Amino acid sequence: MTDVCALFTDLTGRIADGVWSAPGRVNLIGEHTDYNEGFVLPFAIDRRTVVAAGLRADGVLRVASTFGAQPVSVAPADLVRAKAAGEIRGWAAYPLGVAWALGEYGVEHAEVPGVDLVIDSTVPVGAGLSSSAAVESAVALALADLWNADLPRSTLAQVGMRAENEVVGAPTGIMDQSAALLGHPDAAVFLDCRTGRSEVVPLGFAAAGLTVRVIDTGVRHAHATGGYRERRASCEAGAAALGVRALRDVGVADLDRARNLLDYTTFRRVRHVVTEDRRVLDTVRTLRAEGPTAIGPLLDASHASMRDDFEISVPELDTAVEAATSAGAIGARMTGGGFGGAAIALVPTATVPAVTAAVEKAFAARGFAAPTQFGVIASDGARRDR
Repeated sequence: MTDVCALFTDLTGRIADGVWSAPGRVNLIGEHTDYNEGFVLPFAIDRRTVVAAGLRADGVLRVASTFGAQPVSVAPADLVRAKAAGEIRGWAAYPLGVAWALGEYGVEHAEVPGVDLVIDSTVPVGAGLSSSAAVESAVALALADLWNADLPRSTLAQVGMRAENEVVGAPTGIMDQSAALLGHPDAAVFLDCRTGRSEVVPLGFAAAGLTVRVIDTGVRHAHATGGYRERRASCEAGAAALGVRALRDVGVADLDRARNLLDYTTFRRVRHVVTEDRRVLDTVRTLRAEGPTAIGPLLDASHASMRDDFEISVPELDTAVEAATSAGAIGARMTGGGFGGAAIALVPTATVPAVTAAVEKAFAARGFAAPTQFGVIASDGARRDR
């Protein structure tokens, strides 16, 4: 991790007023259910985005990062116009989108001071670990503090989602920002995406001798374009044809009727979401009743559904899942929006070396570039670090 305080001083010539951070996330189960008003079960991970920030006297909001070529500046009072004109783009759309979205939740842009923000991150970009929500959540917390905006974390999650949807242009749901803002050590966030209610669900992985391994395939995705948007449109079309507000309102028992009403592709998209909601509920129940060693079949079934019904996997993800389970993982699945990114495997800690080697061997045998593999631990959500 780069020293963002030193970068801040290099950029501004002064010491930052504070440092804030927010984690990436692993979604244990519940993929593409959030924008269908369903259930998700993510957890914050021990890879974070860090923001050093300080007030300016000239009414300018300036953002700089280790992954952006040049700082980008705009006056807070000019954010609405810049957003409407499409001038907020590229990497800066994430932090500046948050600043714009705070105005939608009561922050008066004409009255707030300028701010310098310097951003660094250890969350891999495009790997399905929600690097974007980590940026949005860290910036939202920093600006809320500096602008004296007394907003609950559930509202800051909404701020991040508005930024992603309306400025970045990615039609994502509320899960990623909620995980980044509400995470707890050794626990997942069980989130009802319709009501916004959340519960902390203890995971107990370490106590059970389990490790969560991330297998980053290196295949990169972008949620603002392509298949993600098409899948969301298909879900909305399925809900409309079934006469419900969202696929949250369709149960497993309704799938026979859905099969007769929908074309085959739309039906399979609907079936994934409906059965994935059920798997989330079953996973929460299993964690509480039997513990983490019993959830493997649910993870496996989730991947099969995303591969076959939702069609968002890629050969590299399937290879990762197959190799990990064959080598001893108790369950594995792709995580994130799909079309690339990472898989996760729940692995007995003693078996990690064998699983790691098996995945590397399987990728090499199929001519794929070697994946990046690492463990993650369920960790704190967004916080002020200093």
